[in-house]
Amino acid sequence: MKRAMRWMAASALAMNCLSAFAADKVLFQLDWLPGGDKSPIYVALKQGYFKAEDLDVTVRTGRGSTDAVSKLAAGAADVGVGGMAALMMAAAEGGVPVKAIMSIYSKQPDAIFTVKGNGITNLKSLTGKTIATAPFSSSNALWPVILEANGIDPSKVTVLKVDPSAMAPMLAQGKVDASINWVTVAPGFENVLKQAGKELSVLPWTSFGLDGYGWSFMASDKMIKERPEVLKRVVRALNKGFQFALANPAAAGSDLNAIVPEVNGKEAAAEFQASIPLIKNDISAAKGFGTFDPVLLKNTWTWVAKSMNYPAARIDPEKLVDRSFLSAR
Repeated sequence: MKRAMRWMAASALAMNCLSAFAADKVLFQLDWLPGGDKSPIYVALKQGYFKAEDLDVTVRTGRGSTDAVSKLAAGAADVGVGGMAALMMAAAEGGVPVKAIMSIYSKQPDAIFTVKGNGITNLKSLTGKTIATAPFSSSNALWPVILEANGIDPSKVTVLKVDPSAMAPMLAQGKVDASINWVTVAPGFENVLKQAGKELSVLPWTSFGLDGYGWSFMASDKMIKERPEVLKRVVRALNKGFQFALANPAAAGSDLNAIVPEVNGKEAAAEFQASIPLIKNDISAAKGFGTFDPVLLKNTWTWVAKSMNYPAARIDPEKLVDRSFLSAR
């Protein structure tokens, strides 16, 4: 009997120990499908950065930044990535229990893609031209605002909303003069244009006055309040993933391919390479990777407010960020 009791006590102690050291489960919500821009997240998985922090991370795909913010707000995910504009719009439309924890893109990714040598060298060159855009692109709301900021009448530019997969072929075939895209997808367009004997020209909107934060790491208020120590570990591991990817884009693409085989590793590496200027630039050099500068954060909201016709006082952008976890990097 005593032996049995000792065995039961030992078993209970072992179970308690296992429970104490069990990895914390975290649901990580993407804003879209796995791609090169997402590779640092998969680096953190493949290189074991999450595991080293005793985290069991499940990554889920999404259907846009608005979708990611909504799922975080509803408690369907703990942490995630999405555009600051989507978070600001959700807050402006009635409040949202989500905070931005760490900035990723300190420069906006929106750009005009066109063919080199066709005379389009700035936004004013688009007057009288036809451009393509995806129906649900987040850039569409900003488009008339950036034109007006540059003294251009939006009605003088014809915009066609087409399937994203058709945009590069239409540009290569001359069916449109330009397209609205994120700079992160430039490698795919370059390949399509090259087959047609043409060269891609990228005109970032940041060159024409657009400033502010783009893609950011976010967490639900529930996660922040109830599991702050876990969130600190997520931030630490994610930061390592980004630092690894920035130093080793090719390896980052391979890590993504190892976890999501249907994604071509070389193409993913090229896409991440194209996104590096959005992450590593004069702003991140001056302010530090991951930070939210108050002035730039306010500018981000100014652009969003103009694009959606919100009064400037609708929200205080400072209330949408929580900088307290950046020390964990």
